[in-house]
Amino acid sequence: MELASGVPPAAAGMIQAENLCKKFGELEAVRDISFQVNEGEIFAFLGPNGAGKTTTIKMLTTLLRPTSGVVRIDGLDPVSQQHQARKRFGIVFQDASLDDELTAHENMDFHGLLYSVPRRVRAEGIERLLKMFELWDRRGDLVKTFSGGMRRRLEIARGLLHTPKILFLDEPTLGLDPQTRNQLWSHVRQLNAEQRVTVFLTTHYMEEAERVAERIAIIDHGRIVAQGSPAELKRQTGSETLEQAFLALTGATIRDEEASSVDQMRNIARMWTRRPR
Repeated sequence: MELASGVPPAAAGMIQAENLCKKFGELEAVRDISFQVNEGEIFAFLGPNGAGKTTTIKMLTTLLRPTSGVVRIDGLDPVSQQHQARKRFGIVFQDASLDDELTAHENMDFHGLLYSVPRRVRAEGIERLLKMFELWDRRGDLVKTFSGGMRRRLEIARGLLHTPKILFLDEPTLGLDPQTRNQLWSHVRQLNAEQRVTVFLTTHYMEEAERVAERIAIIDHGRIVAQGSPAELKRQTGSETLEQAFLALTGATIRDEEASSVDQMRNIARMWTRRPR
């Protein structure tokens, strides 16, 4: 199957969206957006509140059915090939989704069972990832005793247990102190460099996006208004900083919040029980 542009999925990148739209009744939340994320790339999605970021991520991760347009995840259609597509990615949403009454190891093990990871592979993966994220010594401790930074590291480790090719990170460092944020991104960059994991992230921290992401797409009112490297976006707007470029492209008006990412996490169960809406 080819994309509308005639490019075969294998040549189209790890994530491909072409003329993607999503309507809720009369509301057009995402309006004819197109972008591509290449294999092994760290790609950031930036936009004001209500811009369409959450709706886009839901379509990419099988939680919403596009109204029109094409989406491919590693060449797969997340609507007609949901099960195969879900195995290609891991997700870390903005709000916590760990079970506080389970240990770190139990949270990891349950995730592995959900994704049908064989017991031996699961055990080896849990040890490797908890050591990588500096949590192995706390594997037997209840998650409710963990700091915010430890929880975030555990969520990312858990999202990687089934060896996905893509990691979706929705505001992963929101509320974390600068030292913890820096440590978390060091781990993510290490994964990206050593294992070529493709990273798709959203963040409101402009300096973070500029430091971490190779390319950025800025979305506003459901449309992508600019794409490029941080340097290209600054050059395009004649700005000295990425934040200045962002404001030049989107304006400074305060926006209403999008649907809470708590709703996102509640809907994750639909990935394995229902078809996307």
